[in-house]
Amino acid sequence: MIVLDAQLLGRNLNKQIAQWYRGSVRFITELRPFRVIKDDAIGSLLQRENQPTFLTINERDFWQKISPNKRYCVVCFALSDARAFQINPMLRTLLKSEQFSTKANRMGYIIRVTSNELSYYSSKQPTVKTAAFSFQ
Repeated sequence: MIVLDAQLLGRNLNKQIAQWYRGSVRFITELRPFRVIKDDAIGSLLQRENQPTFLTINERDFWQKISPNKRYCVVCFALSDARAFQINPMLRTLLKSEQFSTKANRMGYIIRVTSNELSYYSSKQPTVKTAAFSFQ
């Protein structure tokens, strides 16, 4: 399951990702309808789902702030609001990489993606690792 942050509503990202991703694609607001979801509640909300990968451009509030958990993955895209359309191709490239190609491989990781770099940490590896990244 791919879960999109509420700030990504209205961009058709859910439809774009659903064209190639085999699992479900939902917004965080669908996991707790009719309620305001604060950033600090997202981790516990994700734990209730079956291996979700949460996507956000709000890296300031998630990167190195949310604790890794083996039940979910968080991907922070270092993109401005105006460049959020790049999430679809960047995500597709990320999920094709050997390290993060399966849900089982991704779980427990907090990942930060830029146009040329990939950084991540996990509960097993709390030190941030960085690698080159390029997407088409």
